[in-house]
Amino acid sequence: MIRSELIQKIADENPHLTQRHVERIVNTVFEEIIEALAKGDRVELRGFGAFSVKSRDARTGRNPRTGEAVEVEDKKVPFFKTGKLLRDRLNGKS
Repeated sequence: MIRSELIQKIADENPHLTQRHVERIVNTVFEEIIEALAKGDRVELRGFGAFSVKSRDARTGRNPRTGEAVEVEDKKVPFFKTGKLLRDRLNGKS
């Protein structure tokens, strides 16, 4: 499912909201998650999961085309840990 399909599904299930309002809400939710992660905060959505930022150390990697060694700088990457409710639902437990 892509963002536009998510917006359409939410709009279909909530006829009192226009698609434009739903789009604004979805975009705001995503922007708030991104802003929180950019500040280094953790975003927890109970039952669904938690978004956080992890640091990756610098390392020596390889150029897949040439096999040449390249230095990869340290960086921060987004991380998502699923919540118990989501894991259970995916595994048919509830």
